[in-house]
Amino acid sequence: AKGPSTFIPLGEIPQEGGESSLHQLLEAFVSAGRVDHVAMVMGLHPQYLSSFWKTQYLLLRMDGPLPYHKRHYIAIMAAARHRCSYLVGLHMREFLQVGGNPAWLQGLHCAPQKLRNLNEINKLLAHRPWLITKEHIEALLKPGEDSWSLAELVQALVLLTHYHSLASFVFGCGIKPEEDQDVGNSCWSPSPHSDSSPASDDSMGGSGGMDAMQEVEVLMERMKLLQENQREEEGVTQEEMATRFELEKTESLLVPSSDILDPSLQSNIRCFLEDPEFGYKDFTRRGEQAPPTFRAQ
Repeated sequence: AKGPSTFIPLGEIPQEGGESSLHQLLEAFVSAGRVDHVAMVMGLHPQYLSSFWKTQYLLLRMDGPLPYHKRHYIAIMAAARHRCSYLVGLHMREFLQVGGNPAWLQGLHCAPQKLRNLNEINKLLAHRPWLITKEHIEALLKPGEDSWSLAELVQALVLLTHYHSLASFVFGCGIKPEEDQDVGNSCWSPSPHSDSSPASDDSMGGSGGMDAMQEVEVLMERMKLLQENQREEEGVTQEEMATRFELEKTESLLVPSSDILDPSLQSNIRCFLEDPEFGYKDFTRRGEQAPPTFRAQ
C-alpha cells in the first residue's frame, strides 16, 4: 500500500542510495525543493527522467513570455480536462508559491478572460485534436485587450499538450499523491457550482489512480466473459472474438466517467472545466464516412 505508485511495488522504485547517476539527479531534485512521486517512478528510466526534468525546468522556470503563475494555471487547466487530481493539486500549490492570486483557484470563471479564452483549444487538444483549425489560432491572436502574442500562445500550447500527456503517465503508472499534498484543505474555496465542501484528502488523493485501476479491472472482466462465451459457442473464430473485444474496448472508452455523471464528485476539478461533457469521440468508426483529417505521410 505504501510507495509512489498503485501498480509498481515499492521495492522496484529506485531510492536515493541507488546508482550514482540517479543519485546525483535526485540530489538535484532535492535542491529544487522536492522529489515528487512522478520523478520517483520515472527513475526506473534514468535517461528519460533526466530529459523530462530538463523539459519541465525549461517550461516552468526558465525565461519565457508567460509569467510563472500563468504557466502553472495553464498546467491546472490541462490536467483538469483529464480529471487528473494529482497534477491539479500539485500545480495549485506551485501556483501559490510563485505568487498567484488565490481567487483564481476558485474556478476558471475567476481567472482573467485571456486565460479563459484558452478553454476551447484546451478541450480540443485534450480530446479531439483533429478538429483544430487555423481559425482557432486566429481567434486567440486577434488584436484586442485579451489577445495573445504568438510567443505567448506557442508556450501555452506546449504547456497544454505537455500536461495532457503527463496526465496519461500519472494514470498509467497509478501515481499516488505525496503525503504533504494537502492543498485541497487549505488553498481553495468550494466551487460555486457545487454544494460540496472543499476537497478532502480522499478526493484530492488517489482517486485518479484508483479509477484507472477499476477501469482496467472492468475491461479484464469483460475479456474473461468473452473467453467463457467462446467456449460455450461453437464455430466462433479468433477474428470474431477480436472484433467483439475491440467493440467492448471502444464502448468503454466512450462511456463518460463517473465524475461527469455525478456533479458532486471532484468539485475541485470541475470548477476548472467548462463544457465538462465534451470528451473523446472516435473519428474513424467503421462503416461511417471518415471526416477529413490532416495526413503527412
